[in-house]
Amino acid sequence: MIRRVFKVLFVIILTALLLKGCLVKDVPNINNKPSEKQTTDSDWTYTIPKNITINGVDYLQSQAPVGNFGGELINSTIGEGPKTFNPFNCKDNTSQIMSSIMYDGLLTTDPINGKPIPKLAKSYSISPDGKTYTIKLRKGIKWTDGKTITADDVFFTWNDIIFAGFGDTSVRDSLVIDDKLPTVRKIDNYTVEFTTDKPYAPFIRLLSTPIAPKHVFMPAVKKGKEYFDSFLSTNTKPQDFVTSGAFRLKEYVPAQRVVFERNPNYYEINKDNQKLPYLDRLIYLIVGDLNNEVLKFEAKELDVISLQGSKVARYKSLEPHSDFKLYNLGPTTSTMYLSMNLNNRKGKDGKYYVNPIKQKWFQDLNFRNAVDYAVDRKNMVFNIANGIASPLFTPESLNSIYLNKNIKPYDKDLEKSKELLKKSGFYTKKGALYDKDGNRVEFDLYTNAGNTEREAIGVMVKQDLEDLGMKVNFKPIEFNSLVNKLVSTFDWDMVIMGLTGSPLEPNGGKNVWLSDGRLHMFNMRNPQEGKAKILPWEKELDECFTKGALATKFEDRKKYYDRYQEIVYREKPFVYIYSPVVIIAIRNKFKNIYPSSLGGITHNIEEIYIERDK
Repeated sequence: MIRRVFKVLFVIILTALLLKGCLVKDVPNINNKPSEKQTTDSDWTYTIPKNITINGVDYLQSQAPVGNFGGELINSTIGEGPKTFNPFNCKDNTSQIMSSIMYDGLLTTDPINGKPIPKLAKSYSISPDGKTYTIKLRKGIKWTDGKTITADDVFFTWNDIIFAGFGDTSVRDSLVIDDKLPTVRKIDNYTVEFTTDKPYAPFIRLLSTPIAPKHVFMPAVKKGKEYFDSFLSTNTKPQDFVTSGAFRLKEYVPAQRVVFERNPNYYEINKDNQKLPYLDRLIYLIVGDLNNEVLKFEAKELDVISLQGSKVARYKSLEPHSDFKLYNLGPTTSTMYLSMNLNNRKGKDGKYYVNPIKQKWFQDLNFRNAVDYAVDRKNMVFNIANGIASPLFTPESLNSIYLNKNIKPYDKDLEKSKELLKKSGFYTKKGALYDKDGNRVEFDLYTNAGNTEREAIGVMVKQDLEDLGMKVNFKPIEFNSLVNKLVSTFDWDMVIMGLTGSPLEPNGGKNVWLSDGRLHMFNMRNPQEGKAKILPWEKELDECFTKGALATKFEDRKKYYDRYQEIVYREKPFVYIYSPVVIIAIRNKFKNIYPSSLGGITHNIEEIYIERDK
């Protein structure tokens, strides 16, 4: 399969490379600081909704042009579909997307300039000392079952679910300051107050965490954490969900589709004071893999698609005569990487989680650097992404305002790799690589099956490393099985994966980089086994994230986050691959489209409508 990738015609590749210039006009400028405005092909500028009170109800009022009601937008998701609909149990991106459609948070992010803005909250304020956050809720807005959303729901969500450690504890873990959690208290029915022990810069963005209806979630909390872990599973009847978002669950057919319908109680209105959203339905087809996704878009079964670089040239040539338009959203906010398993702990049965021989290789910095220098990023960018990407060497995405621009890129250098391996006693015999004890260097390389881009990267990484004499067994496997290996059984050698991130707040990666983080996959610590040895550079990372979160000025914070990037660059727990440019195609019939590199193409889904035939 990869040979077919290599045989892409030169004229097509050249066209793809030129697209980087052709589509620049659509890319918001957030390379240094978030831009203030983003425009579409019309000369109309997107403006965030404003507060308006009608008959005692505090609505959000859309400032976009008034549209038509009705119709549906069909999107897609790769893999096997959501694993849960509980917003506090999401451990995968698909489940998180589905729950975010149904449950709103107190705040959200302005898709244009990245600033925190009110959502369920009507307003917020921060005390002069930076430790107290006062949230004023909208009065009169309702859950889908008609009950009013109040401060009781907010207090319950934060105190009884998040702070109590129910479900996925990522948000809770991110809030710990000197072993202390913030406090929350109810001031009145529509006012809550959060207090942190010290000024804590990332806290404001964590207020986008979904709010739960107390009357629905309280019984599940009372039954304990084990019950809560299965609460609102994918087997739950749609009518049992009580939510606050623009759309509510209508139907879930495993491995086929998730259907959401318009929430008639939603609290956003248009300029004619009619309740939004405009669309009747929002549908996600579960398409399995990227190739199937393309086939469905071309068969007009999908309305929107994110294109791999290899597909962009063709779609650009089709665009003038088609029913869709392409948008360039700039570099992805995600990062793609290769990681080696550094875990060397024993389980309760006395056996090592991973073969101790392999651990000696992976824990050897010379070995990790040798792997890094063997990876041909430019070749991958050219042949897999068709030039619509850039090599990546840092854990911060290329559009992050915290990107350390002093980190220097470099090309593939097999001689450098061989020199590093020789320093650690590795040698080659009849083209095969052995360690100093005579062990053949052989290991498994995993990625998630169905993601054809990562599978193509895996094939090329395998070839790059086999050029050094390593034997690489490349094994794409189902996503849930892969996650289980990474964070539960630790039964893996190398992996190609990706992490979502925010270009505005590095602290979102705290669970990956802190030595006791729940996603510190390359050297996990199991609390049940007590304290494990922390490497010196892991302690450095702990310090960077702890001090970076407590610094309140951008310039002060950036020093710590520059340093963390330097440590990762030096120690190579992750070997970063490349950063694709995000190219989205969406049908022309949809209006109120205001693409944003921060929010994507449908960040304002409640305002999007279908233009009627003229």
